[in-house]
Amino acid sequence: MSKYVIMTDNCSIVIINMSGNFNLAPRKIIHIDMDCFYAAIEMRENPQLANLPVAVGGRADRRGVLCTCNYQARKFGLHSAMASSVALRKCPELILVPVRMDLYKQVSRKIQQIFHNYTDLVEPLALDEAFLDVSQSDIAQGSATLIAEQIRQDIWQQEQLTASAGVSVNKFIAKVASGWNKPNGMCVVPPDKIEVFVQDLPISKIFGVGKVTANKMERAGIYTCNDLRRYSLIELVHKFGKLGHQLYNQARGIDNRMVIPNRARKSISVETTYITDLISLEQANNALTELYPKLKSRISDNGRDIRVKSLFFKIKYNDFHSTSMEQANTELNISTYQQMLELLYARTAKPIRLLGIGINLQQNEFSLDIPELF
Repeated sequence: MSKYVIMTDNCSIVIINMSGNFNLAPRKIIHIDMDCFYAAIEMRENPQLANLPVAVGGRADRRGVLCTCNYQARKFGLHSAMASSVALRKCPELILVPVRMDLYKQVSRKIQQIFHNYTDLVEPLALDEAFLDVSQSDIAQGSATLIAEQIRQDIWQQEQLTASAGVSVNKFIAKVASGWNKPNGMCVVPPDKIEVFVQDLPISKIFGVGKVTANKMERAGIYTCNDLRRYSLIELVHKFGKLGHQLYNQARGIDNRMVIPNRARKSISVETTYITDLISLEQANNALTELYPKLKSRISDNGRDIRVKSLFFKIKYNDFHSTSMEQANTELNISTYQQMLELLYARTAKPIRLLGIGINLQQNEFSLDIPELF
């Protein structure tokens, strides 16, 4: 029998048949997260790396950092964004492999195609993870659990890579669940188990809670979602502003965000870490003149329909502290970046290890500004 489907904002869908009868059904959301994606591809390409500590990243003598590492390397305390030199001190046996982004993108496209074999509602978060809404899929008798398992099997059979999956009624719970049984595992959280699942979750799992907010919350004696439930919505908004709404909802396992394919891009940027510190404004300006054409090239690669909202500049010093600046501007020009560099350099004239420049994009009236998750 024909039916109409209406998506609601309360983690449910309304199914209306031709006779006018309707019923509520929970959404079926899957979060797929590839296991140490870049490193796993390198181990697949070179089987001799299996069972050895492997990381993908820049060279230690060029101030490189790790993009990712496999689980053998993580036993030594290694993690993404760690300086390669630090990683090698912690794990002298570490095999450091250079980044091959073109290869990782190629594999990611193949995995995305697997997702689209099951649903058109696919929202990529990065090369190695995505949300899928399978609420209206008839595959596997409409079972999100069986669909997630089939996707994981397809990825293994076609790409010899493992993936972990979380299955639930919304994006927040599915995202957390995908990390529950890593690597190469799956966690299903049905509606009647959400209450128990979220109550002991640490606050760091909540979307929008970074280190600064987490420290503020811990000082107030808030460590878990269960602790958050002691506060009313009004109290949380008073303490944490707009974030208070998210804290109130997610502490109860509520997340009303839809799975949105083809999210509008918000920014385009480039950055470079220098082998030798830039110790003067002149050196930094020379570096900027080399960085600027790279930004123009990257903008060009993203197509013609680019509308600039603002320009931004980022500096990281040799002590790893950072500073940044943004200026409203609808045109890309190097003179604005030069002015921002002078102002930033005047703040703190310390040796510079990294420069980054970019643009924030205007969103047209039909674009959806969807926040990043975690």
